[in-house]
Amino acid sequence: MKILGIDTATKFLSLGICDGLKEYEYNIDLGTKHSAILVPAIERVLDALGWDIDDIDYFACGLGPGSFTGIRVGVSTMKALSWSLKKPVIGISTLDIVAGNLNLADASLAVVSDARRGLVYSAIYKIKNTGLRRASPYMLSSVEEFCRKIKNNTVIVGDALGLYKEKITLNTKSTVIPDKDYWYPKGHSIIKLARQRLGARELNNAFRIEPIYLYPKECQIRKIAGQK
Repeated sequence: MKILGIDTATKFLSLGICDGLKEYEYNIDLGTKHSAILVPAIERVLDALGWDIDDIDYFACGLGPGSFTGIRVGVSTMKALSWSLKKPVIGISTLDIVAGNLNLADASLAVVSDARRGLVYSAIYKIKNTGLRRASPYMLSSVEEFCRKIKNNTVIVGDALGLYKEKITLNTKSTVIPDKDYWYPKGHSIIKLARQRLGARELNNAFRIEPIYLYPKECQIRKIAGQK
């Protein structure tokens, strides 16, 4: 069983690949260059393993929330591969992928990602022996609103900490913030969650996965219209 997974919702291109036994990952800070680098990166990884794209049995794709442009690049690429090769694709929230970076037991976890305009995307999770369970909707809010939802002894990760770490630590109690290496999506986390969804038969086809956009539609349209 071969799986190829990507996430392009942040400044990182996160790529994971596995053959059922071994896993490989490729994570690189691209800024805004996903559209130019994504396909060549997939080709290089497959060439290094001696695989053809036809060898992939399942595709997995980060759906955001995150960069509008980055999400569209990743989702459209994986949709095209899924449709052309007639292989299933698994859509996974980018917040879930970041949450999956950590191997914790019996913990509360929050992921907070920069949404620009002084806002953040976030979700809250519970980690038990049975695995990761989301305990909130995916949210778009101010940093202050996010902090009010955080309970004591919560682990917090996500790229919004690069901007708001001091404010978050001042306005939450007894929180734990891991090293920033855990703040962004990782290829191995994409593969881990994809395997879980495969086990639960949570599969999609190319026409059913959609990006997760939390901004109101009129904001998305203005953003897209203003891009160069």
